[in-house]
Amino acid sequence: MTDQVTNEGAAQGAENPQFSLQRIYVRDLSFEAPKSPEIFRQEWAPSVAMDLNTRQKALEGDFHEVVLTLSVTVKTGEETAFIAEVQQAGIFLIKGLDAASMSHTLGAFCPNILFPYARETLDSLVVRGSFPALMLAPVNFDALYAQELARMQAEGAGAAQH
Repeated sequence: MTDQVTNEGAAQGAENPQFSLQRIYVRDLSFEAPKSPEIFRQEWAPSVAMDLNTRQKALEGDFHEVVLTLSVTVKTGEETAFIAEVQQAGIFLIKGLDAASMSHTLGAFCPNILFPYARETLDSLVVRGSFPALMLAPVNFDALYAQELARMQAEGAGAAQH
């Protein structure tokens, strides 16, 4: 009887969703200060432009790589002070999710985990370039994911009408 209960419990456990962070790493990193050292002698009045992107790749088994790319261009006046980019990546074990949940996990949940690491890496890089810390604001990846889904649905509906 004990074996039967244990086997039933194991079978039920196999159906339960599973999520596990395996590794976080920097995939690519770049920094350019094209106007140094002259830029350090100018009044510091920065304007920051940030671009972010995510991509996913299925690995063997139930493993997935998610890469969050943050690109920042900072100008003071018309001069580019610096350009910095980080590709912060993670390997995640994800099992037992339906297609919609898997899409949300890869498109929003995983980038939410990676963002603080990417932000800290960029901040450290910029400070090493002798510029003031960036202190990027948090990003709501759930809202970005929802916007992207709505955009894709609108495009799909538009394409179906043609």
